[in-house]
Amino acid sequence: MKNIKTIILLVFLGTFVSCNDDFLDVVPSDRYSDAAVWQDPALIKAYVSDIYRGLPEGFENVTLASLSDDALDTWQFDSDPIVKSEINPSYLAIFSSDHWNISFRNYSWPNLYKNIRSCNIFLDNMANSNLTSPEIAQLRGEVLYLRAHYYSTLVSLYGGVPLIDKAFTSNDDLLTPRSTFEDCIKFIVKDLDDAAAILPISGDKARATKGAALGLKSRILTYAASDLFNSNGSWTSGYANNELIGYTSGTQTERWQAAKNASKAVIDLGIYDLFGGTNPGSQEAAIDNYKKLFINNGNQEDMLLTFVDNINYTNWDSSNPGLFTGPNGYHNWGGSSPLGQLVDSYEMNDGTKFDWNNPTQKIAPYENRDPRFYANILYDGAKWRERPDDVKAADPLGIIQTGKYQQANGTFVPGLDTRQGPIEDWNGSYTGYYTRKFIDPSINHQYVKQKLPWRQMRYAEILLNYAEACLGLGQETEAKQYINMIRSRAGMPNVPTSESGQTLVNRFRNERRIELSYEQQRYFDVRRWMIAPNVLTNAQGVSIIYPYGSTKPTYSTIEVRNRSWINKSYLLPITQDEMNRNKNLIQNPGY
Repeated sequence: MKNIKTIILLVFLGTFVSCNDDFLDVVPSDRYSDAAVWQDPALIKAYVSDIYRGLPEGFENVTLASLSDDALDTWQFDSDPIVKSEINPSYLAIFSSDHWNISFRNYSWPNLYKNIRSCNIFLDNMANSNLTSPEIAQLRGEVLYLRAHYYSTLVSLYGGVPLIDKAFTSNDDLLTPRSTFEDCIKFIVKDLDDAAAILPISGDKARATKGAALGLKSRILTYAASDLFNSNGSWTSGYANNELIGYTSGTQTERWQAAKNASKAVIDLGIYDLFGGTNPGSQEAAIDNYKKLFINNGNQEDMLLTFVDNINYTNWDSSNPGLFTGPNGYHNWGGSSPLGQLVDSYEMNDGTKFDWNNPTQKIAPYENRDPRFYANILYDGAKWRERPDDVKAADPLGIIQTGKYQQANGTFVPGLDTRQGPIEDWNGSYTGYYTRKFIDPSINHQYVKQKLPWRQMRYAEILLNYAEACLGLGQETEAKQYINMIRSRAGMPNVPTSESGQTLVNRFRNERRIELSYEQQRYFDVRRWMIAPNVLTNAQGVSIIYPYGSTKPTYSTIEVRNRSWINKSYLLPITQDEMNRNKNLIQNPGY
């Protein structure tokens, strides 16, 4: 479903009513009537296609990774209040629905409910329609999936939310209270089960399939089984409505079993596989394979894709990952730059931890690392693409330069890709790193926008969900089997057979972090695992100095921006506008 374009204007307002004035009953010539839309399969499909446009994607100028311990928003586009726990019901910073920066509008409460309303309008009209073709049935399955997706996002951000399953009219009571977290999960799962029963097992991966529905069920049940939603409000102080922010009955073990079953249902479909298989044969092959995983229009690992929306393609802030995140020495902007914390979490290629206190590793920190490091990160000395014409003379080989070079007189010349360099010096990374993942090196991103799809979901996540559920159930041997599938594809050794307990859990969590970096997961993971107070610390980077006459630099870690954590940040606040509109809403704890 490339380049979705809205081809209809839909009006869902009340029609004019007149007793005698027939001239008022004229059918408009510039739009389709409500009745016409719901009798025309082509218009119905166009309507559903428009709902897909609300799915969040990670190619914006500020990524969700920048609100975690994986990346840094270079320009501080109102993201700092998030990572400093400074937002409140009157000020959600970049999460605000009307924020000038569009990066997170599809995560906002009003927009998510707008999309849910569109789903409900479709479902209400199709329930009363005489159209019964297989295509219409499939569209109903897609809309059930989409409603579940939007509710899943709301619940992951806010906990229990108002459950609205019909399009409100002026006669309805609009003051819907929040449902319990448990009821929200049940609602989402039912929509996904109903969708999976209707949807084809495979097909166009830009539209929901049975696999996508079961995959989202795997994700939301994995989230729901996690510590945050099973803590009975232990992170709050005297909050009286714990049923809104997690489970208050049943057992976490039951929920891990449900998550495991959901993930196994996807695996048992037998239609997905890891891209490139699980035996790359060499480190170079593993690097190349992981790069190519994201530089195509679909492969056997993909479960749901979102293609670039060309409606606003000429706007400066429309999806453009190469320009937004590439090195400033290529006339790119260096946004959402990897943090030192993420870079340091990549293991050595023998499976041991990287450690700046290890003198051998500190001398050459970018050698002998996990192959995914080279596929995901641009670091000082990395070979990248050819420089633009006006920079080529200064670097004919296309080598990333984030260090400083000492001169004979003791002064320093900054590298081309530093913030002090001669090119785009108002951009550039503070951390000394840039993103390699997702970026097509064959394109000059200064002028050309790549149109590769965003992976909403891929099979590797399902395998990790299954492994996590196994760990939650104490089934460590089985968990290792699935973790090792991911590691083997990446060219990494198996988890040691002797590893167990919290050490194994920590290994798994790091594996998930590396495999799914920049894929809109880490923001939620550090919260649902309740590790945010320990990991959302001051943002780190690296200082690289080349002594005069030497090609071997020295490295030191640095702090580049302050961050802080308050427990209220496990969930977002409901905006004050929503609270004012609906007296039955209860605010989240801490706000």
